[in-house]
Amino acid sequence: MEILVCVKQVPDADVEVKLNASGAPDIEKIAPVINPFDAYALEMAARFKEANGGAVTVMCIGGDNVKDTMKNCLAVGADEAYIINDVVEGADAAATSEIIAAAVAKLEETRGKKFDVICCGKESTDYACGVVSQLLSEKLGLGEVVDVIGFEPKDSVLSVKKETEEGYNMVEIGTPCVLGIIKPDYEPRYPTMKSKMAARKKEIPVVAVDAAPVSAVKTVKIYEPAKKTAGVKIKEETNEESALKAFAMLVDAKVL
Repeated sequence: MEILVCVKQVPDADVEVKLNASGAPDIEKIAPVINPFDAYALEMAARFKEANGGAVTVMCIGGDNVKDTMKNCLAVGADEAYIINDVVEGADAAATSEIIAAAVAKLEETRGKKFDVICCGKESTDYACGVVSQLLSEKLGLGEVVDVIGFEPKDSVLSVKKETEEGYNMVEIGTPCVLGIIKPDYEPRYPTMKSKMAARKKEIPVVAVDAAPVSAVKTVKIYEPAKKTAGVKIKEETNEESALKAFAMLVDAKVL
């Protein structure tokens, strides 16, 4: 089975992002990493390949700046990696899905193989729109399951484990299809020294796509999250007095 994993490079979410003098996120000194949800998708695809055979391909929109991220993907289970020319500056979700759809068609033509499963992370940790996989499935005319935490072959279809608010649903879907991946009950693997060395030797072709989408969404202004203020400690002589003081403070603040 041929599996394509769409990945995005994002600033490390463990580092606090500040705004620069122009009001834009100051991310130049923050190490770029693979989007966590995309890392889950890649690990899920790699485990499927190990259990059932097939191949895993990864692709990322960008330029030379994403090459290290793609090398890391090759070191943790991907067989091939491609960089898709970033044809739209600051593309929104709709424009991004159109670029990916064009890239899928181009890669299938170049490789002479159709993808059976296209995996996308649920959302990215930078803009967190969470709709690219749905838009992509619509543009490709394929079925999709979202909130996926696992999938495996069953006869001629895929059996997909979907997380819901009440628990889990098992869904069957034919291929080709799109899957929106969330965090499973395991973490992505780390590359070994041997896999890193092997990944360095692999070529990462840059693919130009015939797509010129226009972003409909424009960012007007970006705000930093409000800083949390220190809480107030209430420690009276008795619990009853502490409770009365807490209620009085809530009344003064017009919360009650």
